[in-house]
Amino acid sequence: MTLPDPDDLLEQVGFEAGASALTRRQAEVLAFRERDVSQADIAEELGTSRANVSSIESSARENIEKARETVAFAEALSAPVQVTVEAGTDLYDVPNMVYSACDEAGVKVTRTAPEVMRLVG
Repeated sequence: MTLPDPDDLLEQVGFEAGASALTRRQAEVLAFRERDVSQADIAEELGTSRANVSSIESSARENIEKARETVAFAEALSAPVQVTVEAGTDLYDVPNMVYSACDEAGVKVTRTAPEVMRLVG
């Protein structure tokens, strides 16, 4: 199987190592995996073992999840309104809780009730 050049692939998707939570190798592996390339084929292309590719992919996905959590935390810190939803609260009550808190703070909510429920649920 002929794979695209890893450098070309990363350039196409706009990968910038200095601005990423991923190492270059992690980005290469994920870029190939998102194109349905098997771990064995990636290993052959990169001159490593399939087990190493699996480890790199796993670490990359963990780093992405950590980055998402970091962004969510940063956004929560700067949120103009925060609503505490106690455990056991009916999910269908949450949108009204959010809308009421935002009304009191003069903040416009641009999400529908189902969207709010998906964010919380």
